[in-house]
Amino acid sequence: MTDAERLSHLDEKGDARMVDVSAKEVTLRRARAQARVRMKASTERQIVGGKSAKGDVLTVARVAGIQAAKRTGELIPLCHPLPVEQIRVDFSWANEPPADEAVLIIDSEAVVTAKTGVEMEALTAASVASLTVYDMCKAVDRAMVIESVRLTEKSGGRSGTWRAAES
Repeated sequence: MTDAERLSHLDEKGDARMVDVSAKEVTLRRARAQARVRMKASTERQIVGGKSAKGDVLTVARVAGIQAAKRTGELIPLCHPLPVEQIRVDFSWANEPPADEAVLIIDSEAVVTAKTGVEMEALTAASVASLTVYDMCKAVDRAMVIESVRLTEKSGGRSGTWRAAES
């Protein structure tokens, strides 16, 4: 098995390990991720209209995503704690669902100058923001579905830039 085929968080014996990044260069690294939350159209109307009983859903979800990204190293066991320099969480609504459904698109971006990538921070931000939307709206829509949490882009480091195919 080549190094490219081996999972980076397993040693030669197959035991879990934190990746040694001590020899890597410090570079500017950026990652973007996305999550989608499928819900009833009536739930979207409550979110957009500010009618949620728990308050401003998108503001709370944004803050939760930012807070979670800053704590990724505590949440993911083998993830390096990073001094994240910027985290952004943005929201938009998809136009493709049937009339009785809505899809909230959560886009996150994390930036750091470090020896290792910031993909997990971007993914954590999008994931926790989507979970927060669910938590704040579950009283009116328990059938919401969090779907398609994925990395959409990363740059920096030895492997350079990568972009996901459009979906």
